Amino acid sequence: MVTISLCMIVKNEEEVLARGLDTVKDIVDEINIVDTGSTDRTVEIAKQYTDRVFFYEWTGNFAAARNESFKYATKDYILYLDADDVLLKEDQKKLKELKKTLNLSVDSVSMFYNAGMDQYGNVTLRYRRNRLVKRENNFKWEGDVHNYLNVYGKIINSDVAITHKKLKHSVSRNLSIYKEKLERGDVFSARDYFYYGNELRENGFPKEAIEAYEKNIAKKDGWSEDKFYACLNKADCHRHLGELDKELESLFQSFAFSKTPRPEVCSRIGYHNQQKGEYEHAVYWYEQAIELKPDLNQWSFSYPAYSTWYPHLQLCVCYDKLGNYNKSYYHNEKAGEYRPEDPSVLHNKAYLESKLGSKKKKVKSKKRK
Repeated sequence: MVTISLCMIVKNEEEVLARGLDTVKDIVDEINIVDTGSTDRTVEIAKQYTDRVFFYEWTGNFAAARNESFKYATKDYILYLDADDVLLKEDQKKLKELKKTLNLSVDSVSMFYNAGMDQYGNVTLRYRRNRLVKRENNFKWEGDVHNYLNVYGKIINSDVAITHKKLKHSVSRNLSIYKEKLERGDVFSARDYFYYGNELRENGFPKEAIEAYEKNIAKKDGWSEDKFYACLNKADCHRHLGELDKELESLFQSFAFSKTPRPEVCSRIGYHNQQKGEYEHAVYWYEQAIELKPDLNQWSFSYPAYSTWYPHLQLCVCYDKLGNYNKSYYHNEKAGEYRPEDPSVLHNKAYLESKLGSKKKKVKSKKRK
């Protein structure tokens, strides 16, 4: 059976560190924690789990810090986690099984990263990452922010998921790093422009975000998946600015990179039509979103809501507007399978039951006559 070194970089993570380590301590063979300047109880907590706690002066470069943590690994494979990552119970079982069966010919194992969860336990954002990598290959992290592990060789996709359970999100930190890069005159890659656009959008600068996304799309190089999501995110910015024609243009522009429609686009086009009162057109696009099944081997971002509860909930609204209360009720029930306590679902249920009840009474009254 292969052996695994856990490597983490941490700073002021006293609220979450033990939670994460508890979910993996019985699976890995070694825990390496690199502290980058904590002023709370992080180091004290780390030492309760391992005597392999190291220190590294923070330089503002995540890739450099992650590479430093990898230096201390001594086992066959390296598993990296952030302090606010956890393995849910079913994923702990899957990782244990993977460890028993993994062949040393494998250079990297990708795992799902559940980067967001709603209050009902549904995954809101998912993508794959090279998560378990062979130590002797000496793979390196690259990039100042939104860094990535430069992996090659034999890579297998597993069904293990790492779940991100962040308590707080410092969105402005990454934006500052990108602005510093611009001030230094650094040359931005297509990937840089995509993630810079994301930071601008999340921090409330939609116009500037659109410019960054367009620069990403215009570059001949770069990952087509980033360009696909640049179109979607650009569309969201246009909608925020009230530029609905440009929103629709951006959504259809995404087809150039995805080749076939995806739920994230179909649901957005459906909403665009719904807002214009074009309910039959909206129904078509929402139903397409439900029919399109997610690709489990997809490495780029995936937003499961756009193929599950969200189009069902919007179809409930659209069919109500079209006077088809039976279909409206059906789709509300489907949305409720994912979000049973959602106030909108509960409100719709009561409203539609009263509508359908009134309809049945009218039918019975006509029969008596």
